[in-house]
Amino acid sequence: MEAFMVSALKYRPTSFEDVVGQQNITQTLKNSLEKNQLAQALLFCGPRGVGKTSCARILAKQINKSNLDQTTQDDFAFNIFELDAASNNSVEDIRKINEQVRIPPQVGSHKIYIIDEAHMLSKAAFNAFLKTLEEPPKHVIFILATTEKNKIIPTILSRCQVYDFKRISVNDIQTYLVKIAQDRNLKFEESALFLIAQKAEGALRDALSIFDRMVSFTRGNLSAIGVADNLNLLDHQTYVELGEIIFKNDIHGILKEYDELLKRGIDPLQFIKGLGDFFRNLILAKDTSTLSLMELSENVKISYQNLTKTISPEYLIDAITLINSFEINYKNVNNKRVHIELGLMQLASLHFNGEKKKVS
Repeated sequence: MEAFMVSALKYRPTSFEDVVGQQNITQTLKNSLEKNQLAQALLFCGPRGVGKTSCARILAKQINKSNLDQTTQDDFAFNIFELDAASNNSVEDIRKINEQVRIPPQVGSHKIYIIDEAHMLSKAAFNAFLKTLEEPPKHVIFILATTEKNKIIPTILSRCQVYDFKRISVNDIQTYLVKIAQDRNLKFEESALFLIAQKAEGALRDALSIFDRMVSFTRGNLSAIGVADNLNLLDHQTYVELGEIIFKNDIHGILKEYDELLKRGIDPLQFIKGLGDFFRNLILAKDTSTLSLMELSENVKISYQNLTKTISPEYLIDAITLINSFEINYKNVNNKRVHIELGLMQLASLHFNGEKKKVS
């Protein structure tokens, strides 16, 4: 049986053009290389799974190439040293680096040290690293990567050129997943890939991990219903149907639908958050100037626009306020089900017969 390679490794970016959602950073790094203005100490910080280590490796390979003939096939991998600070965070580990950096590279112009999870270094290790980081040899470049910038001591921060990586947008992740699905000749619904992108919460690596799991679960046929059921999420169509029941002031109908959702195994807190997102998207759909703020496909945006034609902004604001209060109070109540059902009943009775009900 042929060994399976997870998508996060198979589709790991090998050039700056392949990096998703970090165009500002990759362009800045490319410009610095072209103009030979790259700092000797860089700090890549940001959430997990957004491309920090990948960018560090790409940059490390490009540094020596930029000083030689661009047609060379050598990637100078032997000039690149990676240290996982999570398991190598002692003073002795840093002292070894301090001794190694004195020796210039035999081939190429630079030695590059990538220190991943840099915030895990001990305080003593940071202090041992200070002098080298402040006055590194001309042939050495340090790239530090961390998910917790606040744990890097100020004296280290002041010696580094800082690059802040951002969470990747849902649309960017979805677009990337579409390319992978097409590359693998998979059957898919774009709304299914949207749910995966949404679940990843801005981390492309997490999205690829979920994607692999969903491909196995659906046997290569990614449907919105199948993905939603497996991830205990609700697709947009389900929220639209729930919204239509609420807008009809059908209290008994919405209670019945919520009971069906619980039988499907939907997480109650995630349901409240999803309902809040649904009403937020509805108010964004009321005006064309805010449509761009909706991280949804064009078809879904149109369906939301049609749904909001007969709904007033005042109603939507009151609904969002109500949902927000119920999410805040969710952890403090003993009977979670009654708490959510009470919220749904209040939603279904908001502005009943044109009369504005009190929102608590």
